[in-house]
Amino acid sequence: MSYRTPSHRAAAVNQVRNALLAARKAVLTTHLNADGDGAGSEAALAAWLRANGTEAWIINPTTFPDSFRFLVEQQDWVVSAGSSRARDLCDAADLAIVVDTGEVPRIGRVQQMIRHLPTVVIDHHPIGDHSIGGTSLRDVSACATGELVHDIIHEANGPWTSYIDEGIYIAILTDTGGFRFENATAGCHRVVSEVIGRGVEPEAMHERVFGSARIRRYHLMQHALASLEHDPAHGVSWMIVPKDRYEEVEASSEDLEGFVDIPRSIEGTEVGLLFRLTTSGDVKISFRSNGLVDVNLLARSFKGGGHVKASGALVSGPMEEAVPRVVDAARAAVDGMRTIA
Repeated sequence: MSYRTPSHRAAAVNQVRNALLAARKAVLTTHLNADGDGAGSEAALAAWLRANGTEAWIINPTTFPDSFRFLVEQQDWVVSAGSSRARDLCDAADLAIVVDTGEVPRIGRVQQMIRHLPTVVIDHHPIGDHSIGGTSLRDVSACATGELVHDIIHEANGPWTSYIDEGIYIAILTDTGGFRFENATAGCHRVVSEVIGRGVEPEAMHERVFGSARIRRYHLMQHALASLEHDPAHGVSWMIVPKDRYEEVEASSEDLEGFVDIPRSIEGTEVGLLFRLTTSGDVKISFRSNGLVDVNLLARSFKGGGHVKASGALVSGPMEEAVPRVVDAARAAVDGMRTIA
């Protein structure tokens, strides 16, 4: 049986497809500190737009992750948001495409650069309080934004290239935690079956993402583990990335991928937290839930957001004030849900 776009999103998929195909010069962006879903979705869309004759450029609020650079067909498609070239490209574009987020604060400095442009949003997160306007394809039932990108290209009858298929595969692979999270639905696997059928090699993709890490990642983890704490009474565990070691080993946000799963994996934990001090002095928090607590709501209380089980937020420092404030909120969230249950 051939793949069919889910009927509940078909109208929005076709509307977005038409908007994308009408563009002649497009800029793509995603959320701060792009992950595999954001980067993979951008790379796949850029390759598809280019195959259709549209100039497409990737301009992110933060650096495009080195670990996902292999997904981009031509490296000069990625342009630094701080460059004059990025500003010129945005001025000349006729469409902005925002993927894997629909929130104004999440695209940082790029918002000012694209505010004059018609915008398409492709996202699978719940709509928040600062929604980006324009034409949109938003579906929280999608396992990843990459699934929605697949549907757009499927409804356009391609064309398909290895870069498009690999971008979609990596988007889904990473956002489902290697197909182990509950969002790895039957629909998700149908999309994956399609791209594997066109030549994507799962072992090679897994090796590129999960099978190779710089030694600095483990040096940093070694020191972060010294801060690991667990509150068994409230089901909250947390860990702090030491700023001095982060800077000493010249780490990047990519090196922290999966760190928050350490506190989440502790027996009896309902909410796992990871704290990191940014260069601006703010504290970045990653929230993870084992199912009882909606950490999207918890993160939104700190002007963040994300998914029910995985979210993030940025709060003002210093670290010694931010940690107890967030941990106490997590404790209250767990206690509240235990009372309801």
